[in-house]
Amino acid sequence: MPTLDRTTARQLALATAVVRSAIGLVALAAPGLAAGLWADADARRLASTRVLARALGARDLALGLGLFLALRHEGPVRGWVEAGGLADTGDVVATLSRFGDLPPTGRWLALGSAAGGAVSARLLSVLVDLDESGPSPVPTPEEV
Repeated sequence: MPTLDRTTARQLALATAVVRSAIGLVALAAPGLAAGLWADADARRLASTRVLARALGARDLALGLGLFLALRHEGPVRGWVEAGGLADTGDVVATLSRFGDLPPTGRWLALGSAAGGAVSARLLSVLVDLDESGPSPVPTPEEV
């Protein structure tokens, strides 16, 4: 199994930036669709729900673009990865707090994507700005 190195971590961070930005754009353009993860059909039509979905979309777009620009300009990337992971952790907590009240498909999609984002942020954050000559601080599955 290949080890996760700085180059791979940065490639994965770039993919994260693209996906997060795309999610943000969708939430801004189609807030009813984005709200479908946490809201039922009636709530998706409410102006307050659509405003909240757009606000979360702006958050994800900002995090995605910030990460993309940090990668593009060879700036520090770790903080952007960690900020995205923190936002995803908040989404996990929010989803779990009312899990049974959420639409069945949406709750699992929201929980899975947010948890995946939080875990990947934890793994990538320690590698994206690592000096190429240093050893990987993240153990491979064989080392665990």
